[in-house]
Amino acid sequence: MRPIQAPYPAARFRRLRRSDALRRLAQENVLSVNDLIWPMFVCDGSGVSDPVASMPGVSRRSIDGIVAQAEEAAALGIPAVCLFPYTDPDLRTETCEEAWNPENLANRAIRAIKAAVPDIAVMTDIALDPYNANGHDGLVRDGIILNDETIEALVRMALAQAEAGADILGPSDMMDGRIGAMRQSLEVAGYQDVTILSYAAKYASAFYGPFRDAVGAGSRLVGDKKTYQMNPANSDEALRLIERDLREGADMVMVKPGMPYLDICRRVKDAFGAPTYAYQVSGEYAMICGAAAQGWIDGDRAMMEAMMGFKRAGCDGVLTYFAPRIARMLNDTH
Repeated sequence: MRPIQAPYPAARFRRLRRSDALRRLAQENVLSVNDLIWPMFVCDGSGVSDPVASMPGVSRRSIDGIVAQAEEAAALGIPAVCLFPYTDPDLRTETCEEAWNPENLANRAIRAIKAAVPDIAVMTDIALDPYNANGHDGLVRDGIILNDETIEALVRMALAQAEAGADILGPSDMMDGRIGAMRQSLEVAGYQDVTILSYAAKYASAFYGPFRDAVGAGSRLVGDKKTYQMNPANSDEALRLIERDLREGADMVMVKPGMPYLDICRRVKDAFGAPTYAYQVSGEYAMICGAAAQGWIDGDRAMMEAMMGFKRAGCDGVLTYFAPRIARMLNDTH
């Protein structure tokens, strides 16, 4: 529907920009702490806080530190945190069996957070790269990433995380058919209330570099991930993937990365109306932090402008390393 408006000078758009009060009254999109999911990196040990050099202000923390961050998130009103493990290199194998070990690092962190902050939602990552000797999201044989064999491993991983108390499972592997297999297995095992937020449109992107540093997968990666992650040139394919994952039982869907793919977010939300999320990935975070550190941009303003871009594109929420910083700014304005 086309908006009806009078011709100039009867219509002057600047009237609604004249003061802060009028700008707020006419604002079309609103950002709140309810839109935030805070990704965190967990490592073994006690009292560990290991800065990630390529992600200013972000550290790998031991479980005690992750619990403290979850408590901070709850105090700020952030509804969910997302865990990514930095697995001991000695536990990374070609068969990835540590991925579904009930006592692995991620599962111990889930239980610790739920014991300390039961009301916060804990999201997890389901992919084999933190456990894989070759850095891939799936099992590899003769240089080929195996789809169906990987699904069996991912299902075992999902069930272990559900048993540990995860609220939201985040399959980020991009294997075909994994959502349906996980949903069916969760139903049979009695975890029918566990939510799946599928990384349904995950692109083979250059923006993941700092994340791979953080989880220790970058130096191990053999080859690239272009046979299972999406071609950045494609958008219609993203809609087909989203539709498939929703039909297979995904409750929410993800577009990743975020800022270079806002057009995809908008198309997904318009086409399906499902809860739609974006991941403001490590490279996006590092760019803003790096430019701000050089004095080239106002970091806070750029951060908030980027977040409003996600909301304008139709996102219901965003995974962002800026989550606590954004929450503090939002809370200070109320």
